[in-house]
Amino acid sequence: MSENSYSAAGDAAGPAVDDVRDLADIPAIEVITRSIVMLMSAAAEKLGLAEEASADDIDLDEARKLITALAGIVTAARPDLGIHAAPVLDGLKGLQLAFREASAHPDAAGEGPGEKLTGPAG
Repeated sequence: MSENSYSAAGDAAGPAVDDVRDLADIPAIEVITRSIVMLMSAAAEKLGLAEEASADDIDLDEARKLITALAGIVTAARPDLGIHAAPVLDGLKGLQLAFREASAHPDAAGEGPGEKLTGPAG
């Protein structure tokens, strides 16, 4: 496997050969959108929004980091997201609002995760 490869699946013995694609063959927007989806999913899990989530699954410190990283990539990639920009921004805003609701002491408007990049979420 080359240094520049990506595998969505694999096992302990190594990546599944059929699922390996050279990064050079993957369009940049696909890499970006996969990153966005991964960050959104991880943030939702850290906020306890995933199915079958319990209070033990909530980690606001981790959620803050993920949402801030998500805001950065979404802000930077917004011109390239095309028709997907609106739903991605809605998802980001939803996570920012969920973070505010989950916080015992919510941040001031504009100080929540990623809000320095996106503006106040609510």
